[in-house]
Amino acid sequence: MPNEEKLSLCRRYYLGGFAFLPFLWLVNVLWFFKEAFLKPAYTEQPQIKSYVKKSALGLILWVAVLTTWITIFQHFRARWGEVGDYLSFTIPLGTA
Repeated sequence: MPNEEKLSLCRRYYLGGFAFLPFLWLVNVLWFFKEAFLKPAYTEQPQIKSYVKKSALGLILWVAVLTTWITIFQHFRARWGEVGDYLSFTIPLGTA
């Protein structure tokens, strides 16, 4: 694949992650890491490196926010009463 196409694809995955698709950021980091950091220098490499770094940062932030929300929700859902029930896809029985 030509370097211009790699840059275009890397950019699309980076921008796609902003559509609440952080999986694209993960794919971007995994797929383009070698291109960005291990291959000999070429013209498009600094831009690819930038997109890979930004994708990794976005992925880390997304995972941190999601983990925080899941932890808070699991811990306090029962205390929230009806609101917790409305936010639940399935309502577990009991509080323990």
